[in-house]
Order: sequence, then C-alpha cells, then structure tokens
Amino acid sequence: MENHEWIESIGISIMATNARGEIIDMNAFAAETFQSDGGKELLGKNLADCHSLRSNEIIERLMREGAANIYTIQKKGKKKLICQVPWFKQDGGVGGLVELSIPLPEEMPHFNRD
Repeated sequence: MENHEWIESIGISIMATNARGEIIDMNAFAAETFQSDGGKELLGKNLADCHSLRSNEIIERLMREGAANIYTIQKKGKKKLICQVPWFKQDGGVGGLVELSIPLPEEMPHFNRD
C-alpha cells in the first residue's frame, strides 16, 4: 500500500466525490476549511445539499462532460484558486470530482513560458 501521508500534510484542500456527488474523501486541510459545515462529518453527504441551484447545474455539467472548472475566489480576506476536475474510472467513465482549493498570495508572479 502506498503512503499517502503527504495528502494529509499538504497546505491545500483536497476533496473527492463519487459519480453521485457524494463526498468520499477529504484531507485534513479540507476538513479544517469546511469545519463550520461539519468537517469530516461531510463524508457521505451529497454536494447538491451544500450548493445553490446554479452551483449544482455546474457540478452536473462537469460530471456529464468530464470537464474542469477553474477559477479564483476571495473569501474572508484570503485569495484561493479553485480547481474542480473529474477523476475517471478504468473504463473511462467519470468516477466523480476532485476539488483542489489552493491559497494564493496577494501578489503572485506570472511567467509566460511561450
């Protein structure tokens, strides 16, 4: 069995769902980020119960199309990059979604490597 200790100690939020939208895994940073919503108690809960109609429509599209949704937010004075991407089963079907929430510094360099 592989050691996944790094997943628990990395300073970004990682959460995964199955194809039904049920939360199946989250690291310690995600549990801390969502502590006011229940933290690890969210395991087994459905994303549809935690999001608006607009957000649920986006989630459904991501699952249906196997597409990614990437954007930035500012919440409680902190900037974050949100990356919602599908994960795929061995047969190629969408197995669910993974959300990465990455804290961003106020000023961040951008390098054009073209």
